[in-house]
Amino acid sequence: MIMTKAMDILNNPYLNKGTAFTENERQRLGLVGSLPAKVQTLQEQADQTYAQFKTKPAGLPQRQFLMEIFNTNRTLFFYLMGQHIVEFMPIVYDPVIADSIENYSDIFVQPQQAAFLSVDHIDQVEKGLKNAADGRDIRLIVVTDGEGILGIGDWGVNGTDISVGKLMVYTAAAGIDPSQVLAVSLDAGTNNQQLLADPSYLGEKHQRVTGDPYYQLVDAFVQAARKLFPQALLHFEDFGRDNATVILNKYKDDMPVFNDDVQGTGIIALAGVLGALNISKEKLADQKFLTFGAGTAGMGIAKMLYDEMVRQGVEPSEAKKHFYLVDVQGLLFDDTEELTPEQQQFTRSRNEFANADELTDLLNVVKTVQPTVMIGTSKQPGAFTEEVVKEMAAHTDRPIIFPISNPTKLIEAMPADLLKWTDGRVLTATGIPVDDVEYKDTTYTIGQANNALVYPGVGFGAIAVHAKIVNEQMLAAAAHALGGIVDPDQPGATVLPPVEKLEEFSTKVAEVVAQSAIDQGLAGDGITDAKQAVADLKWVPRY
Repeated sequence: MIMTKAMDILNNPYLNKGTAFTENERQRLGLVGSLPAKVQTLQEQADQTYAQFKTKPAGLPQRQFLMEIFNTNRTLFFYLMGQHIVEFMPIVYDPVIADSIENYSDIFVQPQQAAFLSVDHIDQVEKGLKNAADGRDIRLIVVTDGEGILGIGDWGVNGTDISVGKLMVYTAAAGIDPSQVLAVSLDAGTNNQQLLADPSYLGEKHQRVTGDPYYQLVDAFVQAARKLFPQALLHFEDFGRDNATVILNKYKDDMPVFNDDVQGTGIIALAGVLGALNISKEKLADQKFLTFGAGTAGMGIAKMLYDEMVRQGVEPSEAKKHFYLVDVQGLLFDDTEELTPEQQQFTRSRNEFANADELTDLLNVVKTVQPTVMIGTSKQPGAFTEEVVKEMAAHTDRPIIFPISNPTKLIEAMPADLLKWTDGRVLTATGIPVDDVEYKDTTYTIGQANNALVYPGVGFGAIAVHAKIVNEQMLAAAAHALGGIVDPDQPGATVLPPVEKLEEFSTKVAEVVAQSAIDQGLAGDGITDAKQAVADLKWVPRY
């Protein structure tokens, strides 16, 4: 069937205005008779759409409704999201996106302009990217292989939704043009037996391919993306712990790439710690860090905090003595089996501890180490128990505790409990949205240590100045920008800025990242004004 010009326009989410097409536009574009008579304003459309949204049951039904708007009219979607950012963020992204991913194959309607690239058809990778882009000027790609989705694991091609969701936040927060982004799924199979046994599963139905064939798929994607979209930043998302850092290290010195799980989590944790120390008036060099969960995110956090200590003048050998990694085996030692290269950099020697054999659970580690900062990426709900927290709080005036596993069902502890168990002394942030907590006549605002607060600005800043790479100096600049926004003297102050200011501080992060690239000589030719470059690239949802 050959589509008419009117259908082409109304079915194109980047061009469609729906009932907002003016009389003149309807005549000029061949839309006469294709729409009802009334010409609505964008605000009228937004009001009408929001009223419909409020009639939907909470959670996944609301997300599905918003996706209908997204699929139909990008401008209306992002205009509406900008007006309701706090309400929409947990629906469009985490935690509701976890439900959407688990049901992706069952509720699939259309691919949202994503590219689906298969390990079984590596020869078609370039063609697949080109077809999905459909002539668009792609500046940002979020790619996932679906192996390490949020805290819920391997979801194969269902993980495509995480790339789509991340890109939504990029546009809503930083203002990248939605027509210049591309979600990519690298389908290497899945080890999720539930999916393999499900007749409705839409991905390749075989066990995950590993080793050289897997890396050939990744490299085919990277090389094709560089050829087709030479100005694009590649954002790697939710890859498995065995591959995430390997892939990042392979490409990070040659092109602009970013891994949100390794680097984004590290930035937000560092920003939160810096914000907490602004409140406690303590020094980073005086802290002892316990990372509970030493996977991709946990190691990204340890590396970012370590690098900051070194930047602040602490000798590398001394800085490493401030870190303790706890994983399923307990405290990680030099002789712990099957350590990753990232873990090996921060392990301890057994001869440091008289009770080394007892350091197999969190409580014993906390008693022995007496950390001042404890960050949870373990996906073990309730792991920060009252006994553990009180033990930690007995040895430091202002314990810094970040339970940042998500979604909600996997969080290590809730802030209300942490405040009660420490008599209001804790400085905390979570990986999920949490309401203010009232404790002893003080309102505590809970910062959200969610990567969504930082990655949009980092990526946008790099793209705005055509950065050749994304390096540690740029990421540190982003962390300091976030950590310096909060008011440290307000009672119950948050350690991280609130989500309602997402657009404002994403712009600030973008500007400092762009400036860092310029200062390091890593920006494109002739680009010298970071603020102007960011302003010039920013897309605004309007007709």
